[in-house]
Amino acid sequence: MEIIIPVIGAVVGIAIGFFIAKILERNNASQLITRAKKSASAILKEAKSEAETLKKDKILQAKEKFLEMKSEHEKVILNRDKKISEAEKRTRDKESQVSSELAKSKKLNSELEEKQADYNERLSILNKKQGEVEKLHRSQIEQLEVISSLSAEDAKTQLMESLKDEAKTQAMAFVQTSMEEAKMTAQQEAKKIIINTIQRIGTEEAVENCVSVFNLESDDVKGRIIGREGRNIRAIEAATGVEIIVDDTPEAIILSCFDSVRREIARLSLHKLVTDGRIHPARIEEVVQKTTKQIEEEIIEVGKRTVIDLGIHGLHPELIKAVGRMKYRSSYGQNLLHHSREVARLCGVMAAELGLNAKLAKRAGLLHDIGKVPETETEMPHALLGMQWAEKYGEKPEVCNAIGAHHDEIEMTGLLSPIVQVCDAISGARPGARRQVLDSYIQRLKDLEDIAFGFGGVNKAYAIQAGRELRVMVESDKVSDEKAAQLSFEISQKIQTDMTYPGQVKVTVIRETRAVNIAK
Repeated sequence: MEIIIPVIGAVVGIAIGFFIAKILERNNASQLITRAKKSASAILKEAKSEAETLKKDKILQAKEKFLEMKSEHEKVILNRDKKISEAEKRTRDKESQVSSELAKSKKLNSELEEKQADYNERLSILNKKQGEVEKLHRSQIEQLEVISSLSAEDAKTQLMESLKDEAKTQAMAFVQTSMEEAKMTAQQEAKKIIINTIQRIGTEEAVENCVSVFNLESDDVKGRIIGREGRNIRAIEAATGVEIIVDDTPEAIILSCFDSVRREIARLSLHKLVTDGRIHPARIEEVVQKTTKQIEEEIIEVGKRTVIDLGIHGLHPELIKAVGRMKYRSSYGQNLLHHSREVARLCGVMAAELGLNAKLAKRAGLLHDIGKVPETETEMPHALLGMQWAEKYGEKPEVCNAIGAHHDEIEMTGLLSPIVQVCDAISGARPGARRQVLDSYIQRLKDLEDIAFGFGGVNKAYAIQAGRELRVMVESDKVSDEKAAQLSFEISQKIQTDMTYPGQVKVTVIRETRAVNIAK
């Protein structure tokens, strides 16, 4: 207020001076002065009233702020009082709890003291009785020593020696009797179990070979299969890797290949082509591709049927696929799937005779040779490879050990392992089960193809004509005509150096170029 009044006075002075100047200029100074005084007094009154109003507003605002701060302070005080009261309550509760616990502990201490006193009293009574017993025992021993003319230690030694001699005699007699009975019965029981197992399993002799006969409705179909200048038969051989022998046999042609999967693909493809009637190179490749996919599906189906027939459940899909692949593999001329099914049945029967888990034994017998059907070649023994697969796909430890130990690569840890080993030997050693020559022959053909695949640019390689010819298809963009001739020479030299074989092997390298366009 004190600051506003001087300001207003200065403003009034300036206004008065201005009005006086104007009045002087117009020669009406008296009137202007009067008016100026009146206006100045009016301005002063108005300024005073505004100052009073502003003063009252400020006072009211200050009172409101004070009341607000006071209420907040009271709230803080109330919260503090509440917290203090809660803390006091918790303290009182804890004090009451501690006091109750102290009372309980005092009570327990008193009970414990009473029990300890009772225990000490009973212990003293027992000590007295024990002393009396020891006195009686000593007196009895002294009486016995007087009667027997021996000390206690001497009597104890004589008694122990006599008991030892008697026990040794009886033990030796029992061991001798047990060994004689075991020698007499163990061999007979083992033979009985094995003979009963073999007699309860009916099996066929090995009939696997390397040729299949494809029957025709008439000899006219032979010309269509051969095609113009032999291009159809060459396309079939190139796509399947199977040698097709067309001779004077009426209404039949021969499919020759050591790999039964290839031979089956060629047979089914020929059947589809002859039935359809359209036989040309493009159609041949299409049919062979579809048949290959069909065979893969059939492999899975064969595996499923096998595990269902044997009553095996919960087998991993990859193991089921491996079981199906065994249909198209042979071991010394014996079909691998037939062999594995036979071993599984033998294991189930033998395990049942011995009171073991027959289902688990069947499982181990079926899977014992899955290491023989890898999708890629490996140097690992098939028993160890099969064990790794079984472990990978969650088979039980006893099954995995039986697979890995059936050729003694690892130590046997369970009773299933010797059962699988014995049943594998039974299945392979029976008359007519295997042909040693066939297996070595197939291995020689596989080695021929592997030598060809060891060179760059080789796309396909097929051993045909019973291993007397190796037909090699190369990629035209990687191998030129000159390189093809050189490749043929290098492969023949490699075969001559690394392999032992009867007669001679003809190496044919085929380089084919195609130009394909589509008219729309």
